[in-house]
Amino acid sequence: MMFFPKQGKPSGAMEMLSTAGTIGLQLVCSTFIGLAMGYFLDKWLGTSPWLLVIFLLLGITAGFRDVFLEARRIQRKDEEDQGGGGPGSGK
Repeated sequence: MMFFPKQGKPSGAMEMLSTAGTIGLQLVCSTFIGLAMGYFLDKWLGTSPWLLVIFLLLGITAGFRDVFLEARRIQRKDEEDQGGGGPGSGK
């Protein structure tokens, strides 16, 4: 079974699989980083649980922002592959 054609470009299925994995990792990692930062700042400053909650929400927000930007990038790439867009696309 060959996932990559001979010219070195990944197949469409592998590209979509890697994109889905990247999106999932972005959400989980940004949430975990926000949680960890808030936890350790709370422990250091003694402000429990306020910084944990604030940084957790910031991490979740950053994760969803990354997912949104990735979805827009995929949409733009898809429109370019299809040759522009329909009526009213400005092209």
